[in-house]
Amino acid sequence: MALKTVDYNSPHAAEEFVASLHETGFGVLKNHPIPQQLVESIYKNWLVFFKSPLKNQFAFNPETQDGYFSPNISETAKGSEIKDIKEYFHVYPWGQIPTELKDQIMDYYRRTNAFASELLSWIEEYAPVDVQDKFSIPLSEMIDKSEQTLLRVLHYPPMTGNEEKGAIRAAAHEDINLITVLPAASEPGLQVKDKSGNWLDVPCDFGNLIINIGDMLQEASGHYFPSTTHRVINPTGEATTHSRISLPLFLHPRPDVVLSEKYTADQYLMERLRELGVI
Repeated sequence: MALKTVDYNSPHAAEEFVASLHETGFGVLKNHPIPQQLVESIYKNWLVFFKSPLKNQFAFNPETQDGYFSPNISETAKGSEIKDIKEYFHVYPWGQIPTELKDQIMDYYRRTNAFASELLSWIEEYAPVDVQDKFSIPLSEMIDKSEQTLLRVLHYPPMTGNEEKGAIRAAAHEDINLITVLPAASEPGLQVKDKSGNWLDVPCDFGNLIINIGDMLQEASGHYFPSTTHRVINPTGEATTHSRISLPLFLHPRPDVVLSEKYTADQYLMERLRELGVI
């Protein structure tokens, strides 16, 4: 399996991008419309936030899942018994956000949501007709006015040498949502598992945009689009002293959207959150 980088400005971008999603569960775009300077500034500003005691004033709300998740309460991947080495902040338009960071992060949230809607239209257009017929409504309409789409600001702290045995920055997992939109992180480490079980590095050229399929789109497409297992491995050498900031946007449908004969979006989400131990 090869992860090809697709030029957003190419006349064949949509078709090549959707082919990559079908074959690998991942697509990588360059020359996309999300400003690199905006992403760089967000990384810089939120790293300051994560290094300050201010973060503790924004402890997450267990009922609404917005706010700051400390390393002690962050996720344990499905099937793993060891917590990931990370802390993060859940950004929703209606949720708690530090005042000095709000305008910038919401600018990014709006831009990326709009772009994701375009990508979902690409996916539907270039899916086979029998797959299109499985969608209860057009894919881009599934996220229209959704209050569930989550922007997660992730901080993987420098390694201390005292980490729990077997712990890594993000253990192997699949995403829950329709698609995830991710600018290349401030440091490498993202890997995807191919169909033979081998781990491949995801291209991390800064400025690339990485998109992967989530479980909900896999379910809605009858598994035509695979929700591929991925992870973030620990750095080695001098890189162990570096923080890693990542900014995934998890595109969620409205709760009432029908994914398949088995699930609405809300039923699917609640099942997975219980598996993760966060509710």
